[in-house]
Amino acid sequence: MASGCLVNIGTFAVYPYLAVLLRDRLGAGMAQVGVVLGAATLVQFASAPFTAAFAERVGLQRCLTLATLLYGAGAVTYLVAADDPALTVLALFLSCGAGALYSPAYRGYLVHSAAPEQRPRLVSAGNAASNLGVALGPVVGALFLPEPSVLFTVNTVLYAVLVVVHLSLRREADAGDSPAVEPFRRVLRGVAGLPFAVTVVTHYLYLQFYQYLSSFAEGRVPATGYGLVMMGYSLGLVAIQPLVARRVGDLRYPVAMAIGFSCMAVGMVAFAGGRTAGFAVGAAAMSVGTAVLMLKNDLEALAGSRRSATVTFGQQRLAVGVGALLSGVVGGAGYGLFESAGMLPGFWLAVAVQCVLLPPLVLLAPRVIRRVVPRASRTR
Repeated sequence: MASGCLVNIGTFAVYPYLAVLLRDRLGAGMAQVGVVLGAATLVQFASAPFTAAFAERVGLQRCLTLATLLYGAGAVTYLVAADDPALTVLALFLSCGAGALYSPAYRGYLVHSAAPEQRPRLVSAGNAASNLGVALGPVVGALFLPEPSVLFTVNTVLYAVLVVVHLSLRREADAGDSPAVEPFRRVLRGVAGLPFAVTVVTHYLYLQFYQYLSSFAEGRVPATGYGLVMMGYSLGLVAIQPLVARRVGDLRYPVAMAIGFSCMAVGMVAFAGGRTAGFAVGAAAMSVGTAVLMLKNDLEALAGSRRSATVTFGQQRLAVGVGALLSGVVGGAGYGLFESAGMLPGFWLAVAVQCVLLPPLVLLAPRVIRRVVPRASRTR
């Protein structure tokens, strides 16, 4: 868990500012930047079921070490790519590849020998450790943002240290019984349908907050203030998830969705004000909403899947990738339209409306499909 925290400090010192960094280095508009971000995150998350099976085949501890090496390679490439757009994009994809390897192995390592009743506590504790890194990362990034070369140098050193740390982790076979190795041909089978769909929607909406709020904040709030707001958001996740883990585990899925998406809608409306206080209120609401949704989505996937925990987490990462692609393509285009019209606050109101409308559609879709498919088969 300590390693997961430190990895995310390095990752999220950069990630919230990627839209600005890419716009400056590529000389592109926000719509084009959104497509690049969406494609990179799709590669990261879409490959997760395969990297999860790979992790079980080579060993979770070895996979974690390999991922950390890739993180370091990405940081070095960012460092030398100050005037090279192609290398900047390569660095982005190296970092996303590292994330594809690291996340399923990290989560699988935490729960591979846990009983079902232990999973809410372990999943929430692992998420809390990761989110602590997410909280501290943007503040570190804000401190070094005027000097990106210093930021990427610090990141390179951090990942070099983490390679040594991960080499010292005991292999999972020593920590408990190893799960059966999943063959690559089966990594996409047995997806838990509803948790997968809700995860797509969750991250489609959530990542619009995480990817585009930094651009919206420029000229409206100080960079340090924005970093503190993002730190507060992640610290909220750190505090909330372990506290509510058992209650969230007991909640019916539709109730958890209602709580989570309602809080997200409140957060998006608060961002539209464009002031530091509104950002703080919005981040607090987003903390509650995403804490409930992200934990419940994973628990429902584990409960509804017959696959190993590592592959289930890989499938959930694929859902995150689909949501990230939608956020990059649809969200980036929407942000660009509202920006060109001089109505950027309206972008956040439009996302808030989607937070209200999309979840009921996801819940109703299976019922509609079950009714339509038999009718279609009878008419043939």
